Amino acid sequence: MDCIFCKIVAGEIPAKKVGESAHAVAFPDINPVAPQHVLVIPKRHIASLNDVTDWSVMAHVYELAGKVARETGIDKTGWRAVINTGRDANQLVHHIHLHVVGGRQMEWPPG
Repeated sequence: MDCIFCKIVAGEIPAKKVGESAHAVAFPDINPVAPQHVLVIPKRHIASLNDVTDWSVMAHVYELAGKVARETGIDKTGWRAVINTGRDANQLVHHIHLHVVGGRQMEWPPG
């Protein structure tokens, strides 16, 4: 499998991990859209939300996302959790990943 996120999990590609659990890992997005922009991924490869069969995996992803928000302080001012699914949603890497975005005023609708 040629998945960049799987290679990060395996340690084949370096990433500055800002959080990790037994089931998920968090690292900064390489193209941040806010002062705080971290990706949280499951360690197990799942291509998208359409492919989730064991929803406990997503509980681990959201648990780590909350921890990242608390550790960066954005839990105090507000943050957004975003999962893009499919081409029209601009999912660029086909390994499910949750964007933890904060540190600035967000707009609605998100676009």
